[in-house]
Amino acid sequence: MALIPSPAWLDTGDNAWQMTSGVLVGLMSIPGLAALYGGVVKKKWAINSAFMVFYAFAAVLIVWVLWAYNMSFGPHWLHVGKDYFLGIPHPTTSAADLEKQAIIPDAAGGMPPLAFPMSTMVWFQFVFAAITVIILAGAVLGRMSFKAWMIFVPLWMTFIYTIGAFSLWGGGWLGQLGVVDYSGGYVIHLTAAASGYTAAAVIGPRLARDRESFHPNSLLITLIGAGLLWLGWSGFNGGDPYFANMDASAAVLNTNVTTAAALLTWLALDVMSFGLPSVLGAVNGMICGLVAITPAAGYINGTEAIVLGIVASLVPWFTWNKLGKMAFMRKVDDTLGVIHTHGVAALIGGIGTGILANPHMIEYIGTQKDSNVNVTGWLYGNFHQVLLQIYGAAYIIVINVIGTFILLKLIGLVVPLRMDEEMLKMGDEAAHGEEAYAIYADGQKVPVMGD
Repeated sequence: MALIPSPAWLDTGDNAWQMTSGVLVGLMSIPGLAALYGGVVKKKWAINSAFMVFYAFAAVLIVWVLWAYNMSFGPHWLHVGKDYFLGIPHPTTSAADLEKQAIIPDAAGGMPPLAFPMSTMVWFQFVFAAITVIILAGAVLGRMSFKAWMIFVPLWMTFIYTIGAFSLWGGGWLGQLGVVDYSGGYVIHLTAAASGYTAAAVIGPRLARDRESFHPNSLLITLIGAGLLWLGWSGFNGGDPYFANMDASAAVLNTNVTTAAALLTWLALDVMSFGLPSVLGAVNGMICGLVAITPAAGYINGTEAIVLGIVASLVPWFTWNKLGKMAFMRKVDDTLGVIHTHGVAALIGGIGTGILANPHMIEYIGTQKDSNVNVTGWLYGNFHQVLLQIYGAAYIIVINVIGTFILLKLIGLVVPLRMDEEMLKMGDEAAHGEEAYAIYADGQKVPVMGD
């Protein structure tokens, strides 16, 4: 049988890195966030919390290939004048779709055709979409009805995520305006935080006793999940130039430098304030660093990456430990503090990009005749970029707050958004008929001293 050579446009190295990056990001969700959520909650919520992750990953993939990818990255559909807001919904499942050269038809800056197939592009962007709603879940753990979650995930992906993704990455009005988001500080983390906080407010708080005492059932499992999250982030930021180039390498290094600086900063603040180095605090600091570098990864240099990590940990530490204890913040029960670790950190990263973006850090978007993209921040004389980043953040927040509020109210007309009181008391056993640690289940003899 004769072998058919690869088309001239396909770069096997770029394609391999892009597919690998997608796998790394996928591992951040399953098993990464599944393990982190399953370990950081009370024992009675371990199964429910981890299973919300697995369900979302599967549901988003089907929605993504059937219509949501093209709503995010396809030819423009909804627009007002020259401002585009959404792509045309249609599948990306045919052989012609999967094997043709990847393009983003209306991408800001006139992005050239990419060096890998559409199937690689669809896969890579899917794992970003999936992790967004999974991060959102962290705000509503311990009380959201699983049936409501099953309805919410595909609808939220269709009507809310796609708007932000297209607006910034697919050729929409924010990208055309000049707002930049290297790898999802706004599209993913600010989106998840704004929608998650809104969902927490609409669904209501956990049981009072759960909210007052919510100790992790396994910090070791939490750390395993956190480790997968950290290392997987190299694919998160390293894959977004769409080429295995110098900027991808810089983005990977910056990602890890910022994260280390943020983790150490949160740890130092905990020791100075409370006298003990907290594992959960270190994980929070790690997440803040990962989130903050995401919009900036390939736009800033190494020194700026360290500064960003320190600031991205200082501010959320304050909002978590000081503002978070105030009565007005306690009205909304954000289970894992997503508004702090993802929302506040994303704002610092996004606006920080407007301040720190170094014009000598060039995001090469092609290989030969293609144009290059560089972003200049306030530190290098362009204050306008700061304003653009603020505009972009405001739009993402407003779209997500309003859209999520309306969506949940409509879902609430069909199924209850909260588990009933019995489920809230029993947790996994009532919600799923299963337990995370059923070592001594009903009917088994519990050993006592002397047996």
